[in-house]
Amino acid sequence: MDRKELFLKQKEAEHKGTVAIYAKIPRDRLGWRPAEGMLTLGQMAPHVWRSEEGVFRIAIDGDWNYYAKRIREGIFATLGEVKSLDEELREIGRVHRATLHAAQAFPLDRWEEIRANPEYRTHGAAGVILFRIIEHHIHHRAQVGTYIHILTGGKASPYAD
Repeated sequence: MDRKELFLKQKEAEHKGTVAIYAKIPRDRLGWRPAEGMLTLGQMAPHVWRSEEGVFRIAIDGDWNYYAKRIREGIFATLGEVKSLDEELREIGRVHRATLHAAQAFPLDRWEEIRANPEYRTHGAAGVILFRIIEHHIHHRAQVGTYIHILTGGKASPYAD
């Protein structure tokens, strides 16, 4: 299995877990957050899909526009309005499919190409940047699970009902 195949397999598994956790967010508590200045439960979903969209554009196209906005204006400027959890879950699915399509079409011999942005003092191989999408989703999946536990006392694991 090459790294592209590994990414596609891991991304699909991560997506299932992410959707399972986000689907457990109480619809009437989208505006809840444990402390001022933190993302709300509802804001977690647009954050992960908008970030994923921005990151795959860096990896595939060398397009840094998402990070330019995020760094200049802050995370809240990238989120947009959360209208419904169902709408955000559809967007998570749409971006997931776009990422899989882009990664599948991206030639394996280009996965080592370096994407660099001196202004933000960052660089990395395109393939490594794609794998960061998975890590980011898992990080926020754990955060959503923790929020739900704090809020309801319930378990948010996709493995337990």
